[in-house]
Amino acid sequence: MPLTIGDVRRARELITGAAIRTPLVRLNVWNAPAEIFLKLENLQPIGSFKIRGAATAMKLMSKDELAKGVFTASAGNMAQGVAWNARRLGIRCTVIAPDSAPETKVRAVERLGGRVVTVPFDRWWQTFSDRSFPGIEGTFVHPFDDERVMAGNGTIGLELLEDMPELDSVLIPWGGGGLAIGIATALRALKPSIRIYAVEAETGAPFTASLRAGSPQVVDYRPSFVDGIGSKTVFANMLAMAKDLLDGSFTAGLDEIAASVKLIAERNRVIAEGAGAVALAVALSGKAGTGRIACIVSGGNIDGLKLAAILSDH
Repeated sequence: MPLTIGDVRRARELITGAAIRTPLVRLNVWNAPAEIFLKLENLQPIGSFKIRGAATAMKLMSKDELAKGVFTASAGNMAQGVAWNARRLGIRCTVIAPDSAPETKVRAVERLGGRVVTVPFDRWWQTFSDRSFPGIEGTFVHPFDDERVMAGNGTIGLELLEDMPELDSVLIPWGGGGLAIGIATALRALKPSIRIYAVEAETGAPFTASLRAGSPQVVDYRPSFVDGIGSKTVFANMLAMAKDLLDGSFTAGLDEIAASVKLIAERNRVIAEGAGAVALAVALSGKAGTGRIACIVSGGNIDGLKLAAILSDH
């Protein structure tokens, strides 16, 4: 069954007590090509929007499913979302992470009581399709290809239009697509005229390539400080849903993204990770046009040394 606005509204009730309602604030820059606003999901208890989808999915699991414990595949943010909710519920949590996962995010999962198993990137990505992993027991929480998770993400869309009904465009980071599809489902139901775009880093932009080709494409993914999004390809079903909901996609270069991380820190005094600054980088480039643009600052879990380097070099 396709995701509906009813699913999103139900999710809003389910995440009460887990996720917070994050602020939508104006970017403190007055010479930008548009009126830019920041949806600060980096202020969530785990520093990422992922707590919304994880809380929704786990709230809808049966007692038997939860009793088995849970596990997920994540480079860090969904891992923290699942671990945070597992700790709250008093159940076991295991995370399959790529060996390129930032140490900051791995340590955060472990602080929450989760166990982290690191594997090569390709084996990690395979877990998304398998929805299982040899030797790991528990109920799998898919980071993006799960209607419950997408419904939780979609609650961001409800908040956006409640806080600013006159929004013209929304820019959403694309990792696996669950964030973009969730938010777009809510926005299309409530304001069909709004422009909705996915954004990616140039070093890993399979959605942009796949949307252009009309079918899933494999791209040359290069790991970088933008570790919260980016992969080699897209799921066919996620691409199909996105084609019906989104108006297109844009990419940004690493230098543009790093400059946006620094700008958010200097002008709005908040910390964004690489993935959380991609939308702003695109908005500042002018690619998304003019008007009132909301940028989803998806997370703020950036390694301290990387942040220090960005702040000193750009």
